[in-house]
Amino acid sequence: AQVWLDSEPLWGQSALLPAQFWASTSMKRSAPDAAPDGITDFKAGQRDFTPQAGADTKAIKADFDSKRRIYTNGVEADNRWRSLTGPLSGEIVRIPDVDSGYPKSVYPTKWQEGNPLPVEVVPFDIGAGHPDANEYRMKFGVVIPSTNTTVEYDFWNMVMSNKEVCKGIGFHMSGILIDAPKLTTDEDMLKFLEMFRKQIYTTVDRLMTAEPQYIIMGMSLETFFGGWEGNKEFKQTLTARTGLNIATGAEACKAALECFKAKKISIITPYQDIGDKNVIKFFTEIGCEVVRIAGLKCGSATDIAHVPESWCEKVIRENLVVDGIDCIVQCGTNLSMVSLADRLEKELNIPIIAINVACLWFGMREVGIDARLQGCTRLFREF
Repeated sequence: AQVWLDSEPLWGQSALLPAQFWASTSMKRSAPDAAPDGITDFKAGQRDFTPQAGADTKAIKADFDSKRRIYTNGVEADNRWRSLTGPLSGEIVRIPDVDSGYPKSVYPTKWQEGNPLPVEVVPFDIGAGHPDANEYRMKFGVVIPSTNTTVEYDFWNMVMSNKEVCKGIGFHMSGILIDAPKLTTDEDMLKFLEMFRKQIYTTVDRLMTAEPQYIIMGMSLETFFGGWEGNKEFKQTLTARTGLNIATGAEACKAALECFKAKKISIITPYQDIGDKNVIKFFTEIGCEVVRIAGLKCGSATDIAHVPESWCEKVIRENLVVDGIDCIVQCGTNLSMVSLADRLEKELNIPIIAINVACLWFGMREVGIDARLQGCTRLFREF
């Protein structure tokens, strides 16, 4: 059984003042060049995003400079990209033109008896271009770990359950190769993040071949790593590689909490202690008080998707509903909690931010889609 101690957000930790808490939770690094833990004197530039040997690929960057561009089919056409101010981030969100030069196609005009192939064809007039037949409103690129079986399901389920207001919205997933999925210890989790960083450029380069218009990060731990500065650095790193704006789980949770004017929170995660400490660091730096954080300490990245909803409900009901809290936050994108959060927040009368809801909500709002989705918690219905 786990024991909560007064003034301490982590299970089984001694009650300490904030400065003492951070001093006690920093991992002991044996050498100056050891992998960063996100807590110990974190600074931008500590993380190494150098691709794994033999896995380097050519960066594909959205074109916001040319007045005309040559599309992948060889057609030269106008480059009608657009921009808006993201209502949640305040950033300029640039949306590339992925339509004007498409599609290049022909129709037959003459046939010859005995020949199954047409002998004459004429090109279709594409005019100003045609959008993706299915994703004509917004084509989101989504980065997920190769071990994650939840994000894609949750995103499509939210959209297809609200099909009328989500017509023309779709997702293209790109999986980060995770060849070290074990997460039994803090060291395992840091190794997992090291492997993630060596694969992230290759993953987004592959994603960019589908010409997405905006990227959503479907992996949250790295976005909490290093606190608010770590999140900003990670976004800047990916934008520099792709040219696109990025939604992260960490910033999405920040925006959601601001909508609810929530400052005092409880959190559920699938992480080991080092992950939870980075989560506490992030929320503390954005002005929240983390009253409790319940890390499920899942044994691997694959493990997380197998956690029964009933286990999460037990942890929330028995441990995280604390007097005076404004909101409950769920981190970890492979932990499916959309339907549970939607149900429990009605019963408990407390907003519950499920991270996959927050990520999709943030991405949609930033690109100007204000659809109010049902069955996806108060966040999507009210804001």
